[in-house]
Amino acid sequence: MAGFLTGKKIVVMGVANPRSIAWGCAQAMADQGATVILTYQNARIKKSLERFVPEGFPLVECDVAEDEKVEQAFQEIGRQFTKIDGVLHAIAFADKDTLQNGLVHTTQAGYDLAQNISAYSFISVARYAQPILNNPAGLVTLTYFGSERAIPNYNMMGVAKASLEASVRYLASDLGDDHIRVNAISAGAVKTLAVSGIKHHNELLKLSQENTVDGQSVTTEEIGNVAAFLMSDLATGITGDVIYVDKGVHLM
Repeated sequence: MAGFLTGKKIVVMGVANPRSIAWGCAQAMADQGATVILTYQNARIKKSLERFVPEGFPLVECDVAEDEKVEQAFQEIGRQFTKIDGVLHAIAFADKDTLQNGLVHTTQAGYDLAQNISAYSFISVARYAQPILNNPAGLVTLTYFGSERAIPNYNMMGVAKASLEASVRYLASDLGDDHIRVNAISAGAVKTLAVSGIKHHNELLKLSQENTVDGQSVTTEEIGNVAAFLMSDLATGITGDVIYVDKGVHLM
């Protein structure tokens, strides 16, 4: 039985290991019939991906720290696939001191790095993906509730996610005439490599689970299913939005 993404070609950026939210999204999209193209930062990440990613997931190098490399990556994707139907951006980074110290201690260099990788990179991806995006198409990024509330120990990353969410709204306005939808998924706290970098992350995971409506944490599969929907033609009426997939934590 064909899935609702059959025939679609979607780029997924940010898979680090089998527990990554991005990998849950990639699997959900593939289950719905999409051809999923994965990007990786460097040779070390590629080697890691090759350990668990099955055949049928093309790999393309892309280090979002530099515009030139983002441009090169989407030019290569265009050469291989001509057109694509969407991009999932699941990339964020702050150095250890910036992430684990309070915002008041954030240096200019730490601020710039976190904003560049976690927020600006989505703008760069949108710009260089635009020429090869079909009509209609979808861009989706991942955010977190720390963009709206002062979550303990989330620090600079909350500021970067707030910037990312503002970028979603402006990009949705910019790209609307081309029928390119731009949305964000605000995912609940999940035990991933990214979360492990947050000070006292086990307490954050416990607090998040306690505040879900059913006492169970959201899964990467559940987040992935929403990402797959947002990439599909079923979601052509949704743009510029932040969709919460956290089992109600943001309500509490």
